[in-house]
Parts: sequence; structure tokens; C-alpha cells
Amino acid sequence: MNQIDAHSGRPGMSCLKNVKNIIAVASGKGGVGKSTIALNLALAFAKEGARTGLLDADIYGPSQPMMLGTTDEKPVIKDRTIQPIIRHGIQTISIGNLVDAKAALVWRGPMLGKALEQLMHDTQWDNLDYLVVDLPPGTGDVQLTLCQKMPVSGAVIVTTPQDLALSDVRRACEMFIKLNVPILGVVENMSVYHCGHCGHDEHIFGEGGGAKLAAEYHLESLGSIPLDLRMREISDQPVFSDMARKVGAMLSLQPKDYSAKFPKIVVKGE
Repeated sequence: MNQIDAHSGRPGMSCLKNVKNIIAVASGKGGVGKSTIALNLALAFAKEGARTGLLDADIYGPSQPMMLGTTDEKPVIKDRTIQPIIRHGIQTISIGNLVDAKAALVWRGPMLGKALEQLMHDTQWDNLDYLVVDLPPGTGDVQLTLCQKMPVSGAVIVTTPQDLALSDVRRACEMFIKLNVPILGVVENMSVYHCGHCGHDEHIFGEGGGAKLAAEYHLESLGSIPLDLRMREISDQPVFSDMARKVGAMLSLQPKDYSAKFPKIVVKGE
């Protein structure tokens, strides 16, 4: 990737220190593979040469530590800031790295929002081009905190083909629209089952749901991910590189944020 600019998403939001662009990955529904898409999108950005971070915002059910192999790793706390854990070329942090993996978090809504704010602001991100945020299912406190208090540059919507998933995903789309967060496009996960033995393809969850959602909301179709064992075993897939390029291209169409480039002006009296 060439020089990556900072882009403003929701109007009137100040930038996050050392982060040019925040990309929220959301679905509104659990079980659609959103966390896998978020991780692979971050890895694809890094492979393309972008400085990339991954924030696991699923406070109740963090899954990124398990996928990244950092479940037993605790971040270094230095000068009241959290040093992100580095894996596969990306900077990452999760509540799962800060609490016992078996601990049951019985936090109410305001505590969830505060935890997300601390993860965002207290982590010492190192000059990121993209911070990918893996959101939990639903449209609750965590999502509202991110969209209302953080300068989200854009959102990527993840769905599966079946109508049941689409009904919940539409709520996520409506949330981002109401909060003035640009939706960069739609990813259809589990689009088709590919049998590794005979090579047969079958649309076991239906067909065309992602394209239908994209057309309904006039969004870009960012890609279709098959239900294939190789997608779990190997993250270095061309489909994710293509997706990362499309997300970057859609983000480049958003208004640029020049606030970090303005010189600091100090007015002193006589």
C-alpha cells in the first residue's frame, strides 16, 4: 500500500492518538464468523504493508487471543499504558489478555463501555494506519460507545447468506446509518460449502444473501468467503488481500482528516 491518509468518519470526532483509521467489523449477530473476518482483514492489511492493529472489543466473549495464540500472554503495563502484543506483524489487545480466561465478567452496560474506552485510549498504539475493531454481536453498549465516542472511519458488515442472519445484520446497518458512520461494504461469510474430498460445492446456507444486502443498502460487495477447511487453517488467502484492497479503496472515498497535520498555535499576551 502507498501512503495511507487519515479519514474522518462521524463528523466532529477528534482523532485517536497514533491511529489514522478505525475500521469496525460488525454483524449484529453471533456465529457468522465475524472475528475470523476481522483477524484476516487485519493480517491482509499488514501483508499489504500497512501498519495495523487489532482490538478485540468483545468484552464478554473475546476470541482473538485464542486465534492468535496469546491466551496465556499478558501485555506489559508501562507508565499507566498498555503495550500491545505483537503477533504476525499486527499490534493486538483484548480483554482476554487482561483477565483470567475462565473468569466470568458480570459487568453492566456502563462498565462495558468504560472498558472499551480504556482499551482504546490506554493502549500505546504505534503509528497505526488501520485499527481493526472486532465488535461483539448485537447493537448494544459497546457498539454505541465505539460509534459515539471514537472517531470510527468506517464499518465492514459481515453476514452469512441465510435470511435469519440478514434480519439481524440489517439492524447493524441501520445503527451505523443513524450514527453517521460510513459503511464500507459487506462480506458474505460461509457463502458456499466446498468439499475437500470430492470438490463438490453446495450452498447449504442459501445463496446470494450478501449481494442482496449490499444492493438493498447500496453498498460495495467486498467478497464472499467459502466454508472451506483451508480458510481456517491458512489465513494467507488471496480473497482477503482483495478484500483489504477494496476496504482501503472505499475508505479513500471518505473525507480526509487533516486535524493531525495542523500546527499547534499558541497565543501569548504581551
